[in-house]
Amino acid sequence: MNTVIFSFINYLSGCVYSYDPVGSYERETYRASGSASAIIQPLLDNQIGYKNQSNVDPTPLTRERASAMVADIFAAASERDIYTGDEVEISIVDKNGVETKRFKLRSD
Repeated sequence: MNTVIFSFINYLSGCVYSYDPVGSYERETYRASGSASAIIQPLLDNQIGYKNQSNVDPTPLTRERASAMVADIFAAASERDIYTGDEVEISIVDKNGVETKRFKLRSD
C-alpha cells in the first residue's frame, strides 16, 4: 500500500509527495500508485514528463488534457490489471472547490 499526498506550492503549481509504509518519501511532479502503477507510471513519464522523447516542446498540461489523459490511461490499465476496477473518479481541486468526474472503464 502506498500513500500519495498532494500539495499546492503556490497558485501556479503543486507537487506530489509519495511515501511507503517504511517511511521513505519523495517529492515529485506526478506519481502512479496501486496495482496498476507499473502500467500507468511509464505512460505518465512519457506524456507528462516527456521522457524518452526527442524534438518535443513540453507544453503546460491543461485541466482538460489532464482529465482526458487520466481517463485514457486508466482505461488502458483496466484492460491489463483486474484490480483497477470498472470506474475512475477524478477530483480537480482549485480555489473554487472540488470538481469530481467519473468515467466508466470497462463493462465486462
